[in-house]
Amino acid sequence: MAPKTVTEKDMFLQNFERECQTTLKVLNALPEGKSEFKPHELSRTARQLAWETFVREQGLAAMALAGKIDFSQAPPPAPATFAEVIKAFEKASRETTDAVTRAGDDVLHRMVQFPVGPGKMGDLRAQDVLWAALSDQIHHRGQFSIYLRMAGGKVPSIYGPTADEPWM
Repeated sequence: MAPKTVTEKDMFLQNFERECQTTLKVLNALPEGKSEFKPHELSRTARQLAWETFVREQGLAAMALAGKIDFSQAPPPAPATFAEVIKAFEKASRETTDAVTRAGDDVLHRMVQFPVGPGKMGDLRAQDVLWAALSDQIHHRGQFSIYLRMAGGKVPSIYGPTADEPWM
């Protein structure tokens, strides 16, 4: 029996699920009562950052799979509590996994208009939009880990040991 060919979709789903679990670990590390912490007056609060970059971005995946990126609708406000943000992230992540699992190559490889620079749109495959959203989640998770440290929390292992979670 020949080994199963691993597709790009399979690789995405494996990476997405692993990265979402790591993001969830980082979100759960925020100290109680620190959801309104922000490191600078121009920064978002921890709650806003988590909502806008980890939860709402899952909507980007849904739009890409639907074939149209549309930012014309005002986004819903962040929930009142950080616990609700975490629950929303878990739900949105499951929904993204389910939608990508159901999507065929025709959906994943179709071209969608996506912002590629200030005031500039370009054609990207829906699959590339999914990868970009995942990369952005990873990027902002690094940002959130700085919030953790500044808010007095412990930074969990992300890709390796941390001062708070040594491996040896």
